[in-house]
Amino acid sequence: MEMRDPADLRPAPRPDLEMTFSRARVPSPDVSRALYAAVGARVCWTDRFGWSHADWDAWVARPELGTWLVMAEGTLAGYFELEAQPGGDTEIHLVGLTPAFVGQGCGGYLVEQCVRRAWARGDLWAPGTGPTGRVWLRTSTLDHPNALANYERRGFRVASETVKAKSVPDPRLAPWPLPHDPRPAVAAARPGRGADPMSELDPVSEAIR
Repeated sequence: MEMRDPADLRPAPRPDLEMTFSRARVPSPDVSRALYAAVGARVCWTDRFGWSHADWDAWVARPELGTWLVMAEGTLAGYFELEAQPGGDTEIHLVGLTPAFVGQGCGGYLVEQCVRRAWARGDLWAPGTGPTGRVWLRTSTLDHPNALANYERRGFRVASETVKAKSVPDPRLAPWPLPHDPRPAVAAARPGRGADPMSELDPVSEAIR
């Protein structure tokens, strides 16, 4: 999905609770890894589960990457991750809420504030990389059911779409147990599979936009 003009961004209703957004000026692989699991495990963010501490450190320490922490009611409510790319592209790698704030009317405002900061590249963050000419992101059918509609309401358009199979490790391999397996039931409950979540690696069909 993409947005090619900051004027295309449509504001979201403000949530009933106050949300604040702070850029992480000291890159922390430990904080980023914890947030990746806390925010993403329930929507099948598993691609980075195999990263080492050195991998995380190399990722977050890059000057072209910006990470913002989201607070609400004195609690970490989510985060987002932006990357300044060549040619004026800014990618939203990750954006999401911690479980306590999902369904509280915060998602639209979170995406709006994320996109505003993506368009502020070169001034607010990633100095020397030039202005943003396009903001883009990837989403899929593994994401939250409301994610696509949220992005479209903020002004994003589908730039391309493909369907492919993706092996999704059991998201319960996150650093702490999840209450249930968030993968689609057709993938998570295949007959004949072992009960040990450490052994599960299921292919699921994922539509990527």
